Amino acid sequence: MSGRAIAICGVMAAFCLPSPTQVRAADITPALIEKTAQANFREFFDMLALPNDAINAEDIRKNADWLEAAFRKRGFATQQLANNGKPLMFAEFPGKIPGARTVLFYMHFDGQPVIPNQWAQASPWTAVVKQRSSNAGPPPLATFTPARTGAAQGWQEIDAAALQERLDPELRVFARSSSDDKGPIMMFLTAFDVLAAAGLTPAINVKVLLDSEEEKGSPTIDRVAKAHRDLLNADAIVIHDGPMHASNKPTIIFGNRGNTIVRLVVYGPKSNLHSGHYGNYAPNPAQRLAALLATMKADDGRVTVPGYYDRVKLTDAERAIMAAVPDDEAALLKRLGIARPEAVGRNLQEALQYPSLNIRGMESAAIGDKGANIVPSKATAELDLRTTPGAGPDYLVGLIERHVRAQGYHLTPGEPSDEERAAHDKIASLIVARGSAAAFTNLDSPVGAWAQSALARTFADSERPADTVRIRMMGGSVPTDKLVDALDRPFVIVPLVNPDNNQHSFDENLRIGHFLDGTRAILGLVRSPFAE
Repeated sequence: MSGRAIAICGVMAAFCLPSPTQVRAADITPALIEKTAQANFREFFDMLALPNDAINAEDIRKNADWLEAAFRKRGFATQQLANNGKPLMFAEFPGKIPGARTVLFYMHFDGQPVIPNQWAQASPWTAVVKQRSSNAGPPPLATFTPARTGAAQGWQEIDAAALQERLDPELRVFARSSSDDKGPIMMFLTAFDVLAAAGLTPAINVKVLLDSEEEKGSPTIDRVAKAHRDLLNADAIVIHDGPMHASNKPTIIFGNRGNTIVRLVVYGPKSNLHSGHYGNYAPNPAQRLAALLATMKADDGRVTVPGYYDRVKLTDAERAIMAAVPDDEAALLKRLGIARPEAVGRNLQEALQYPSLNIRGMESAAIGDKGANIVPSKATAELDLRTTPGAGPDYLVGLIERHVRAQGYHLTPGEPSDEERAAHDKIASLIVARGSAAAFTNLDSPVGAWAQSALARTFADSERPADTVRIRMMGGSVPTDKLVDALDRPFVIVPLVNPDNNQHSFDENLRIGHFLDGTRAILGLVRSPFAE
């Protein structure tokens, strides 16, 4: 036993009694992990074959049933948590360890909608294995292009039996939810199969919550969590979602921005008008919408709505941690195909600490073959506002509302009345479709220190601890705020999948090397005693 382990035992004798809960790294070999993973790929493919768009309750129930059986197979006690016909799934590993901390692991099993003809395979629900084409060159972070040609650029499909011969880490599984988020669920199941094969058990008490509507913003998870608070009670929460840092180093994220969807509608004439007869006379709402949106952001990308960034206060220590994240800006700009970034932060990590205002879509009259020469009756823009601690949905929407009014607009909750049309030149509506707040755990929190220590030991090269990338707050959103608020527990996000996984898009994929390393990461977490 190392000196560090002896020191830990001296402080936490309850964790160091000779028992199967004290897992030794030497007992779990890469060969055992690979062998167990190979045995589980058929099961993984079966899970991926289940459509999981949360809009379809029947599909969600089939996924929940499948997952409940899979966890019971590993000895977990399970329970489906009612949720308007779209149940969440809870599991708990048996044999509570006296004095040990309890960690709730959160993942989700629903996925983004698909457009099948965009995928370079027969079906997004039929997983395939692909290898990089021999003439594809070195692997960039993003390698797939939107094409209806039936082939993902730089990749070719091979027989899935290759996974039973040798697990080449560069092979990939292509299917919807292969990385977001069924891949991490399968890594978790594989980790517990490895423990069983080694005759070992976790060093912490393990609970699992699998969400059924994460891709829809988890609109009811707070209600479900509060209704089952005793069942879900834990000392900390670990969230396995999102991609690892582009360096592919072990990654710990201490917070995430929230996401609020706002629909802005500018109204014009009561009905579409012939542009020849009424152009130059009836104001065009599409033109007005474009002009209104232009008042909200400057050319350098900074939001110009007064007060939008005022509540973000970063310390020098936090800026230093962000500057230490090994982002390669030159490579990032090349990958994104842009000449320079927006001027919100000094670097990518700092930019993600501020609330954003993104135009995610605009709609007015039709164009192309369906186009007509009209002055449209209305024009719509949908905005997604990434919220941050202190700058929540109500605060940001309130600022935008005041800004729209300051541009001379009368705001109405819907289609304006004849009286409103007669009284006001500029009319718009601003409706919040859905919203979530940001969530954040202090960088020096006990759960962060435990996770960092566990990952460093797991991925150590001989005696040299592995570098762990610590990210203060990621740009993407998971429903952490609702879950954390309901359970009142600290959390960290430990992403496990390859950064170029194409999540939320076609040709979503999971790299085999990340599947193996993700399984190792979960093993490292569950086998590491956790004390505050």
